[in-house]
Amino acid sequence: MKVLVAGSAGQLGRALQATAPEGAQIIAPPEAEFDILDAAKLRATVEAARPDLVINAAAYTAVDKAESDAETAEAVNGAAAGTLAAATAAIGARFAHVSTDFVFDGRSPDPIPPDAPPAPLGVYGATKLSGEHKVTAAHPAPLIVRTAWVYAARGSNFVHSMLRLMRERPEVRVVADQIGTPTHADSLARAIWALDAAGATGIHHWTDAGVASWYDFAVAIQEEALALGLLDHAVPVVPIRTSDYPTPARRPAMSVLDKGSSWAIIGPAAHWRAELRLALEAVRADAGPGEGR
Repeated sequence: MKVLVAGSAGQLGRALQATAPEGAQIIAPPEAEFDILDAAKLRATVEAARPDLVINAAAYTAVDKAESDAETAEAVNGAAAGTLAAATAAIGARFAHVSTDFVFDGRSPDPIPPDAPPAPLGVYGATKLSGEHKVTAAHPAPLIVRTAWVYAARGSNFVHSMLRLMRERPEVRVVADQIGTPTHADSLARAIWALDAAGATGIHHWTDAGVASWYDFAVAIQEEALALGLLDHAVPVVPIRTSDYPTPARRPAMSVLDKGSSWAIIGPAAHWRAELRLALEAVRADAGPGEGR
């Protein structure tokens, strides 16, 4: 199986390569050769590679910056996704696309099913929803996987931000009234591979299991990091409200996704805390003896 991964340098793109099934030939062209904003280059790369599967892990994910950079966000999250899906359809290949909980407004107290009406609160969510629509219009049977709160052992994400702040500051203040589920990029990558192998199409939700606030997530990061020697002392983690930490973009208050359809196909995910431990073990392995602190 030949697989072209768009966004191969991102945290999910790297995870897809690391968890690829045996026998998969991964095509992961560098950005200079596969510019997501160059429609002609996208089409030419897909035509030349002729993969069996294209996975679109490329995205504009700067949620706050998107509020003042809507044109670029739409170009990446909307137009490019549609172009890539159309190019994939033209060669008769399968297409998997990654979307987000930000297509919802987070007002429901219940887990959000895939068929819930979208209602994005800001530019990022609106452009990701645009991408879903363009992908569905361009490809006859795409797999669209919505996820949330993705992090990895490498790259810029909430886990690494918390580790840095816990080393540098006497306390950290973290929002406690936004609820969702942390999702390890490796777990998401394995789910995408499994859903494709099972022939899944349409929109599905996937995160790790369980529920947390950002505050809960931060507390767990500190506890696990202390146990692994990545931190040498604890600092107070102070819960705050969203209103205490204003940002340009509004965030969904409740982002717990209903994973019933995906879990019925490939089985349930591990709990987010177990996946966090695996990610931090990888952070420790990368750091080497004594370097994590």
